[in-house]
Amino acid sequence: MPQLLPPRASFRRRAALSTAVAAAFLTTACGASVEPDSKTATAEKTTVKRCGESVAYTKPKRAVAYEGGSADKLFSLGLTDRVLGYVMPPANPPVEESPWAKEYAKVKKLSDDLLNKEIVVDAKADFVVAGWNSGFSDQRGITPAILDKLGVQSFMHTESCFNYPKHPQTLTPFNALYSDLDRLGRIFGVEERAKDVVGDLKQRVRAVEAKAPKGERVPVFLYDSGTDQPFTAGAQVPPTDIIKSAGGRNVFADVDQRWTQVNWEAVATSRPEVVIVLDYGDQPAKKKIDFLKSSPHTRDLPAVKKDNFFVLDYNEGISGPRNIDGLEKFGTYLRDLKG
Repeated sequence: MPQLLPPRASFRRRAALSTAVAAAFLTTACGASVEPDSKTATAEKTTVKRCGESVAYTKPKRAVAYEGGSADKLFSLGLTDRVLGYVMPPANPPVEESPWAKEYAKVKKLSDDLLNKEIVVDAKADFVVAGWNSGFSDQRGITPAILDKLGVQSFMHTESCFNYPKHPQTLTPFNALYSDLDRLGRIFGVEERAKDVVGDLKQRVRAVEAKAPKGERVPVFLYDSGTDQPFTAGAQVPPTDIIKSAGGRNVFADVDQRWTQVNWEAVATSRPEVVIVLDYGDQPAKKKIDFLKSSPHTRDLPAVKKDNFFVLDYNEGISGPRNIDGLEKFGTYLRDLKG
């Protein structure tokens, strides 16, 4: 599942003042300070939040993205020429299926495994984008603190900051996405592009919400993985906002977690009318649907008996611009759903 522990169920501000003297004393209206780089008189730093921590960034030139959500955010901001490469574990669907397939083709695939320090160091990267416990990991020895000591800048998906023990931060999933694009835009000096991208995403969300079915919200269960106990989406991950904006109700939206384990009894009690199945590259949706239709825990659920399954692509479920693609598709599905 999108990679937490237990199994994983998955960014920052304005700068540009013309002189080093001005940079030392001024702060922009958006709260970003600019100060001279210690190594050169002309380099500038932009202070942006990394989760709840203020970090001074220099403009990256050799960024590494972990998973589709990270790469998508950078590509959507027009930053392909600043992306050295990407690390794409087996769960991710093929990059050729991405809306940014042409951008992926222009950069290096550094690994098809989990992110680690050696990949970053060997690539001489100066910036890494990933999530906490989704790329960055104490257990695997690659954390923002470790990279800081190596002189490599890092940025965490705000959605994953909920679990970050050092400087936690909590935003609703869509607001976390918008925040990431804004913060990345400031770090890379493409604030206007970020503003346009976020504005477009928000407009698309409002359009779906305006057409959402009226009346009582349809109960929806997201099935990520697991047979003995299911993994699902709690309140702090994008599918909860996808379901809500489309007009449904995540039956586990009151669980204040990211990707999390529940039990089948709770699923049965929730009586979902729709099941969203998260489609991995290495765990195809059809196999999961077959399990739900045959398992005594789930075969009598209203959604299963009515064959009300909606397949959500992995990269539409983890934090990234494709969340809104998933929302639009699920919004159409709910509007067309027969009782």
